[in-house]
Amino acid sequence: MSGDSIHVVTGAFGYSGKYITQRLLARGRRVRTLTNSPQRTNPFGAQIDVRPLTFAAARELAESLRGADVLYNTYWVRFNYRGGRLSFTHDTAVENTLRLFEAARAAGVRRVVHVSITNPAEDSPLEYFRGKARLERALRDSGLSHAILRPAVLFGREDILINNIAWVLRRFPVFGVFGDGRYRLQPIHVDDFADLAVAAGEQHENRTIDAIGPETFTYRELVQAIGRIIGKPRPVVSVSPGVGLLIARLTGWLVGDVVVTREEIDGLMSGLLCTGSPPAGRTPLTEWARANASTLGTMYASELARRRNRRSPYAAGVSESVAPAPR
Repeated sequence: MSGDSIHVVTGAFGYSGKYITQRLLARGRRVRTLTNSPQRTNPFGAQIDVRPLTFAAARELAESLRGADVLYNTYWVRFNYRGGRLSFTHDTAVENTLRLFEAARAAGVRRVVHVSITNPAEDSPLEYFRGKARLERALRDSGLSHAILRPAVLFGREDILINNIAWVLRRFPVFGVFGDGRYRLQPIHVDDFADLAVAAGEQHENRTIDAIGPETFTYRELVQAIGRIIGKPRPVVSVSPGVGLLIARLTGWLVGDVVVTREEIDGLMSGLLCTGSPPAGRTPLTEWARANASTLGTMYASELARRRNRRSPYAAGVSESVAPAPR
């Protein structure tokens, strides 16, 4: 692989895409980003080539991928949302990603590194996991050299889930978990995930990797650990999924966001964010949280605010002035 080869990252101004871009630039790679937010603050300046994600224009999309050695695809939507001008759905994300794969094939891209999810299944009752499985199959059938990364939960400076757990713990006297809270999850630090993605781009064989971190928690244990670390241990109480969703919707109304969806609750409670694979990341969430305890959860991280405001950088829940782990 030549040092002047082009590496294309979808969403270099977002979350995981930004960390992948940082690593590529540190390796001397030429980086191009395809983004739906070309006006968002660009932390890389003239170091990267910025082009729009033109899903509806196949020829233009393929031209934006022309000359690329690797495509790192982080594009997706967390949930379905229909709010007037701000609307997005899993179905649209699937169709757009299929167009992206076809454009990569037409442009002669050597390899695709694609972000999926743990435990996808085309017969899943959950649209998120079903859509991710459909895309995995399409990529395998495309003939493109590929690596599929399956993260459970990403954590780091701009994450939403871990930060907002801490935010709730800082502001409410109790924390409600859905059901018994004994379903498990395996968070991976975004730095480790980016390292994994870039390494996968340098390889040639087709691979599917469960991108999970070194610690496994039940959801109840995760909440309790974060509470202790930030100095806000709270009683953890069990609530039914229906009651929990009502509370989340009320909180969402107060902060102007979708805190959690019923599908996300069902995926969590079904144990879909945990696998039997060995860890792919090295940074323990508890170690990172202790290093950032003073700022973790001090600000709410809003999914909808990031989508409404296409100019400002993603707001960070922590300052992360301390490195998460020695490397």
